[in-house]
Amino acid sequence: MSMTDKVKNVQTDTFAENAKTVGYALLIALVIRAILFQPFFIPSGSMIPTLLIGDYLFVAKYSYGYSKHSLPFSPPLFSGRIMGSDPTRGDIVVFKTPSDNRTDFIKRLVGLPGDKIQMQDGVLYINGKAVPRVRVEDRVVQDDLGNVRRIPQYRETMPNGVTYITQDMNPDGAYDNTGVYVVPAGHYFMMGDNRDNSSDSRVASGVGYVPAENLVGKAEIIFFSSNGTASFWQFWRWPSAIRWDRIGKWTD
Repeated sequence: MSMTDKVKNVQTDTFAENAKTVGYALLIALVIRAILFQPFFIPSGSMIPTLLIGDYLFVAKYSYGYSKHSLPFSPPLFSGRIMGSDPTRGDIVVFKTPSDNRTDFIKRLVGLPGDKIQMQDGVLYINGKAVPRVRVEDRVVQDDLGNVRRIPQYRETMPNGVTYITQDMNPDGAYDNTGVYVVPAGHYFMMGDNRDNSSDSRVASGVGYVPAENLVGKAEIIFFSSNGTASFWQFWRWPSAIRWDRIGKWTD
């Protein structure tokens, strides 16, 4: 065998080893994504102020066990949930919308099976009792023209002690006063923290009651956040566009 042949064999072996390493890495990444953690991007403001547009977060898919929606493209391999555990009132949950079983939404779980949920004058009621809320510092936002707006914020505290901030953009919003929703067995009631700008379980034609099977996982930690002022190629603007104070922040 010539020296040239030996070199070619070494190169072939190296390529095969590299390909195998990449294959293993992709397989491990897919397993982690399917079973443990999945990254999600926040494209809308329905969970402001808890989650901002441009946040990237990890969702723990093992939190509530697994359903077909835990896997990419929701293959109908089985029904219901396996290794399941019940979510907790106040959890921030990613779920598939019942209307199409494909679109990912993220909201806060406020109602458990059997609960009676109602909004009265912007106050959340659970089983006939008002969820305590306390006015906190306003959220100050500024538009592109420099106009400043102060948005009232409230700290709500669930019956189980989970506490978080909501904002009330309109004191007489479309869903600040509702009838009583009775959460069916095996379903959950979801609401956005941005109460006047959230399509959630209050809107039957939008989200409605969410089946337990549709839960994807619990939002855990923000691993990156950008305010959207820099495009990918504008690397010189990245430092000012990144919200450094949000990186590594656990969701409430």
